[in-house]
Amino acid sequence: MENLQSAVDSLVHSSNTLFILIGAVMVLAMHAGFAFLEVGTVRQKNQVNALSKILSDFAVSTLAYFFIGYWISYGVTFMQPAAVINADHGYGLVKFFFLLTFAAAIPAIISGGIAERARFVPQLCATALIVAFVYPFFEGMIWNGNLGLQAWLLERFGASFHDFAGSVVVHAMGGWLALAAVLLLGPRNGRYREGRLVAFAPSSIPFLALGSWILIVGWFGFNVMSAQTLQGVSGLVAVNSLMAMVGGTVAALIVGRNDPGFLHNGPLAGLVAICAGSDLMHPVGALVTGAIAGALFVWCFTAAQGKWHIDDVLGVWPLHGLCGVWAGLPVEFSARVHWVGWAG
Repeated sequence: MENLQSAVDSLVHSSNTLFILIGAVMVLAMHAGFAFLEVGTVRQKNQVNALSKILSDFAVSTLAYFFIGYWISYGVTFMQPAAVINADHGYGLVKFFFLLTFAAAIPAIISGGIAERARFVPQLCATALIVAFVYPFFEGMIWNGNLGLQAWLLERFGASFHDFAGSVVVHAMGGWLALAAVLLLGPRNGRYREGRLVAFAPSSIPFLALGSWILIVGWFGFNVMSAQTLQGVSGLVAVNSLMAMVGGTVAALIVGRNDPGFLHNGPLAGLVAICAGSDLMHPVGALVTGAIAGALFVWCFTAAQGKWHIDDVLGVWPLHGLCGVWAGLPVEFSARVHWVGWAG
């Protein structure tokens, strides 16, 4: 019986390790999506710079998170013998890999907002600081209970802050940090003349569309694999992600008047908005959530560029910042009050 139990435990640990490894690889692939989305949006002269930034940011993020960030978030260090850190088929190592891909999304998001005017080396330095210190501080509070915030919310309000896959922890943080960086750097040369917006057309709609599709596919690893174990996996998360993506697409198509740039960012807005409550909502609620996010992105991107003179190249503040807040606050409340019962 002991041998049987040992075999079962080994199978469970190895299955969970493979499961979360697949999720890590899918989210890693999303960084190619970030790269091609930026390549297709910026002017042709800046395409190589955009590609180089995303890969370099990921490398720096890995070092910062491995040696500092992950320890701040979860109190885990890998400066131990290999036999120790490889326990349970290396599940702890692969969990780090998975969560690293989330952390590295922050500088990738910021990169899209400050494209075409940020210096390469200072941006890499900012990436190191954000992934080593800023993001892990917030991540640890929400996902690991650090500093007692979640315990206080539970005691005071009867519920802790719920963000299943990072609408607020990852996307809103990236979007709002990007806004600060965009405002600090100012608009690109020639973007506004005599107070009027000068159009900088995307250099490649096919590259932009490719980036969007890579992100869409990888996002199912981002959301579904956030369960982190096979026992916790839920088909509801997958279908809610699908419905929110479709809702964002249709809303952006209609509100954006068939503009291909809006169309291919609409599904991403929907997916950002569903991360927080994808394990709670009914699919109809997810569809509505995604549709509102898609429309919100189009309206706010247009206003930011034309009225407020915020030169956010990829619209990462409305896409990740505003849609992330939309998901994490009113949508979460609505999911708990109205749509949880539908989900059964």
